[in-house]
Amino acid sequence: MIDTLARLVSLLGVSMPNFWQAMIFILIFAVNLKILPASGFYGPSYWIMPAFTIGVHTSCSILRTTRSSMLETIRQDYIRTARAKGASEKRVIWIHALRNALIPVLTIVGLRFGAGLGGAVVIESIFSVPGLGKLMVDAIKQRDYPVVQGGVLLIAVSFSMINLLVDMLYAYVDPRIRSQYNTYKKKKAGKEEKV
Repeated sequence: MIDTLARLVSLLGVSMPNFWQAMIFILIFAVNLKILPASGFYGPSYWIMPAFTIGVHTSCSILRTTRSSMLETIRQDYIRTARAKGASEKRVIWIHALRNALIPVLTIVGLRFGAGLGGAVVIESIFSVPGLGKLMVDAIKQRDYPVVQGGVLLIAVSFSMINLLVDMLYAYVDPRIRSQYNTYKKKKAGKEEKV
């Protein structure tokens, strides 16, 4: 039941575009219920809807990837071996399965960060948040090309740095990658000694 509900929620979250979610949240929470402000950036209550709008799509795609990666990993032989050795189910799931299932999840986290940056441009305009996205949209309207180029460059560099960080995290999460790196270092050191 929990798995089916999580799949349904994640499917809905991934299927809805960010700008549509933003408008639905404004209609529900600002217009009908009147519990959150519709626009601006003057305090914590103003940050809830923009952050939630950007986070829903990202977290739902990460949830779907984590689920499918865990289902694939849990069927592997080393998981059966860990259970046969008498490891507790909690240890099997958290130590053996999740750690090996995190590689595709880390990839999705890095890619979703870039999509979140792109989605933030639209979300900031919808919620009137004075950020880089709104600055870029206003610069496009005013044909201020240097500001647009600077904003795009900043987003591209941020995206590249996050993907580099994700690639470096692979070695921390997956011991197979770390051992390949250590083997390469030993071979390189052996070649330098011969020279």
